[in-house]
Amino acid sequence: MRRLADTPPDFQAEPWIGGKGEVHVDAVVHDLLRRLGYTVDVADLVEFTAARAAEDRNRLALVLLLAWLLADESISTEGVPQDAVLELLRQESRALAERIPAGKFTADPDRREELARLALARLGLRPAGETPAQAQDRLSTISSVERARVLKAARVAEERARKIREELARKAAEESADKWGRE
Repeated sequence: MRRLADTPPDFQAEPWIGGKGEVHVDAVVHDLLRRLGYTVDVADLVEFTAARAAEDRNRLALVLLLAWLLADESISTEGVPQDAVLELLRQESRALAERIPAGKFTADPDRREELARLALARLGLRPAGETPAQAQDRLSTISSVERARVLKAARVAEERARKIREELARKAAEESADKWGRE
C-alpha cells in the first residue's frame, strides 16, 4: 500500500491514446513482463494500446498502477504463470475502471489496500503473516467489485420479492372477487 501511495508521476501520467498522452502503456507492460522473467509476444500487448480515450483512459491508467505495484521487489511472482499476470492487467483493470477513477487507488487508503490485495489474490499470493482465509476475508470486505455484486444481487432479490408480493395481492383480489360473485 505504501508503494501505491508513493507512485511516481510517470506512472500517473496520461496514457498514450490515439496519438495523445505521455506514457505508452504497452511498453510499460512489456518491460514489466520482461522484468518478471516472462517472454513477451506482441499479441500479448494489443489490449494495452487504445484509440478511444473516453473508454480506455481509466483502464490504462489502472494498468500503469498495477505495473508499478507488480514491479516491487518485495512481490515475488516466482511460480506465477504469465497468463495470471496478463489476466490481472487485462480483466481486473477493466472491472475496476468501470467503477472507480484510477486516481483513487493512490489517494484513498482503502482503494490502495483493495488494489494491492486484489493483485496479490489474483496471482495466488497473499500479504505476509495472513492465512488464505484472512486475506480473502479482508479483500471481500474492501472490494468495490464485490460490493457492487452484492448490491446488484440485493436489487434483483428485492425486485423478485416485489413481483411475488404483487402476484399474491392479485390472486387474493381475484379470490375475493370470486367469493363475492358466488354469494
